[in-house]
Amino acid sequence: MRLQFIASEVWQGLRRNATMAIAVVIVTFVSLAFLGSAALLQMQVTNLKNDWLNKVEVSIFLCPDVSSVANCASGPVTKSQQDAIERVLTTGAVSKIVKSVYYESKQEAYNNLVERDPDGVFSQHLTADAMQPSLRVKLKDPEQFQVVADATEKLEGVEYVKDQRDVFKTLFQVLNRATLIAAALAAVMLLAAVLLITTTIRLSALSRRRETTIMRMVGSSKTLIQLPFMLEGAIAATLGAVLSILGLWLTVRYLIEDWLSTQFNWIDYIRASDVFVVAPWMLLIAVVLSAIASLVTLGRYTSA
Repeated sequence: MRLQFIASEVWQGLRRNATMAIAVVIVTFVSLAFLGSAALLQMQVTNLKNDWLNKVEVSIFLCPDVSSVANCASGPVTKSQQDAIERVLTTGAVSKIVKSVYYESKQEAYNNLVERDPDGVFSQHLTADAMQPSLRVKLKDPEQFQVVADATEKLEGVEYVKDQRDVFKTLFQVLNRATLIAAALAAVMLLAAVLLITTTIRLSALSRRRETTIMRMVGSSKTLIQLPFMLEGAIAATLGAVLSILGLWLTVRYLIEDWLSTQFNWIDYIRASDVFVVAPWMLLIAVVLSAIASLVTLGRYTSA
């Protein structure tokens, strides 16, 4: 009987304030969609970092025929200089963090350029003799670049040392800032959702002020009086959360998995299953926010 009464009160409240309830659903949907997008974007950034940082190398460019660097004063790198550099990497103090060392000749450097430049924008103006030999060093931990640079950049035969992570640094900064922007928009929208939930519950409580007064007079508990109002906010917020989860799943499933991954298949994309990792948190946030808004509002409008 009590459950039937609560269900009836909830339905009446939602029906009376249908417009505000729909507004709560929409605002919650948008705010949690931003929040979920921020979480998924950060997951994508993490995937990219894990994938690309494991592939980057430290490039130790050896002295070419002409260079103004002091290490190259004696001319192009000699075989003995190259062997000395390789010994530092394979048997020296930094050998523990070095995974592999590969020598790239001028011809190999030119072949790689041609492969990356099929239209000949750059390669047609160059020859193999114009290229520069290098040592490609893969590290066990890409974050240890500076250790290798400090150990090799002053050696005879080394013109300069380049960290390939610099290529991705700007990209990661842009993606991280996009995550922060999405999170900031989500925070603003969540605040709007809380205010709307508060307004909806307040209007519902005011419209049933006489009923709640009678219930208090006949000895109804505070929980029984407040529960229908709390459920109204929780249902609207939860429905908005469910819609945002569905929207994110459809976006990842069809936009990213079915289309984007086929266009750029060299990127490790997030999957639709990742949406279900953040979904419980989105539902929890929706319920918690509605509960907080309800308690703050009901403490004033359903009290004696």
